[in-house]
Amino acid sequence: MKTFWMRFWNETEGQDLVEYALIVAAIALGMIAAVRGVVTALNSLYESITAALALTS
Repeated sequence: MKTFWMRFWNETEGQDLVEYALIVAAIALGMIAAVRGVVTALNSLYESITAALALTS
């Protein structure tokens, strides 16, 4: 039983997969934040164009 737990504790197989998953998750969160910022900027731009066009009509 002791050898089983020693082997289990020292096992590193699969560690790379977890690290890659964390990197992908961090990139995804960064992309979501960036897209939200772009959407907000585009929405503001669209509203200002719509308001300007409404004044000229």
